[in-house]
Amino acid sequence: MTAPDRHTGASLANGLVWSAGLVLVLIAGAAVAQTGSGQPPFWQVLWKWTPLLARGFAFNLVMSFLAMAIGTAAGFGLGMAQVAETGAVRRPAWLVTHFFRNAPWLVLLFFTMFLLPFEFRIGDARIPFPGWLKATLGLALPVMANVSEIVRGAIQSIPSGQWDSSRTLGFSRWQTMTMIILPQCLKRMLPPWMNLYAILTMATVLASVVGVADMMTLAGRVLSAEARTDLLIPVYGYVLLWFFAYCYPIARFTAWLERRTAVLQ
Repeated sequence: MTAPDRHTGASLANGLVWSAGLVLVLIAGAAVAQTGSGQPPFWQVLWKWTPLLARGFAFNLVMSFLAMAIGTAAGFGLGMAQVAETGAVRRPAWLVTHFFRNAPWLVLLFFTMFLLPFEFRIGDARIPFPGWLKATLGLALPVMANVSEIVRGAIQSIPSGQWDSSRTLGFSRWQTMTMIILPQCLKRMLPPWMNLYAILTMATVLASVVGVADMMTLAGRVLSAEARTDLLIPVYGYVLLWFFAYCYPIARFTAWLERRTAVLQ
């Protein structure tokens, strides 16, 4: 990456930080202006409910970890199938990838919530299948499709001369893929994979729409418990701050990896 590009990236990062700070100042100002006399200030209310909201945020992170792990495992195999030599494998993999990649995430959540059973029966035993796990599977579907595209793009970005050289040396296609191609693909796949994880983490709040008790759901319960309209902006601004504080470092680290990868290539 050139010096102007690095300067542009740094300026963009500083701009985002200052923008976030300005938003927080505006939220605080609006909250102070709306606070009635005799009521505790909004920061005291937020501090009181922070342990509850923190548990909700931890639940969002658990869902993001599981959805990313499931989607990555399935998407890696699907991406490998997209570059298979056999058309009977390649075409269905392409269809599945593009179907779930272009499907709305919220619609997939509703499908998994209502199509999957609430419990499984194995003999006389009943194994519950909680809603948060179904929502996690619903989020894993678009992750799977996007990981599949990341894997396909990384594999196809390797120069074809390396495949020809491997065949000349007597390597099979599987040996070429596992020993030569995939090791080079890892550094190309990591930045977009991390960016996808940040997007997924922010998308976990969609689970609140289908009844999962995540941070957004608990924020609504806080508002109901306090019964104060002036807390609407501070509470949801507080939720925004938590996600920004978690996802922004990931975005910066992803940008750093992209610069490092560009240099190493």
